[in-house]
Amino acid sequence: MRHRTVALVTRDPGLYHELAGLLRERRWPSVSLLPGDRIPESVAAVLTSAAERREIDHPNVLAVSLAGDRRVLAAAIAHALAAPDPSDDLVIGLDPGPRPGYAVLAGRTCLEQGNLDTPDAVGALAAQLRHRFPARRILYRVGSGDPPARNRIVNALLERHRAVELVNERGTTPRGRRRPRDGLAARRIGETEGEPVREPLVATITAGEIANVQRLSRIGSGGRLTISRSSAHRVLRGEVTLAEAVDLAIGQMGPARPEGRPRNSGQSL
Repeated sequence: MRHRTVALVTRDPGLYHELAGLLRERRWPSVSLLPGDRIPESVAAVLTSAAERREIDHPNVLAVSLAGDRRVLAAAIAHALAAPDPSDDLVIGLDPGPRPGYAVLAGRTCLEQGNLDTPDAVGALAAQLRHRFPARRILYRVGSGDPPARNRIVNALLERHRAVELVNERGTTPRGRRRPRDGLAARRIGETEGEPVREPLVATITAGEIANVQRLSRIGSGGRLTISRSSAHRVLRGEVTLAEAVDLAIGQMGPARPEGRPRNSGQSL
């Protein structure tokens, strides 16, 4: 099989510098050209700016902006280099949590994995994936754990008319530090067949979930306070993040009391 490579074709110095760094970081074989240069047959994808796209004659041109999502771009480059079976679905595994893990799979090949900043960031990820892979069917498999985050993720995808399956997470979470294992767990979720979801998931908040959020608020505030049950409800519904709820509660405490008269640790606000 001919060695496949990536061509970086642009006159934009800022874009060139950033994309050359991405290619070096991922250790992807690449060649640097200018618009109008002959593109070698080994090139699987061409990276260029939107303004220069029309100057390039190649079947797989990836127009890139400085503000674009590099995670999805990386998945598109890996997809081109791997040359997976075009009949395979693109499968996105999602491990719910405050910073959900994600993995982009094409057949048995993992194109990209990592963490999203929040559960709500899945909407932007889905939009970018549709933009980069307009001809591929994309299936989202979401783990069943962390019900508040899970429901937000599933409902956000359904609102965008994406195909979603709910996967039993048993056996998908590897041991180890949390952040690196989120991506691996997401990959295992993506590799596991789930049950199709066609209706929005109804958030049922339990007393245990409220108590857990309040416990986390004590940890997050360094023991200064415990957020109220109503604030915990808002966190679990996705209206505010836990950090925002804690900051709001701290702001409601007012100025610190004089030394020697501390407020009671763990009070509920």
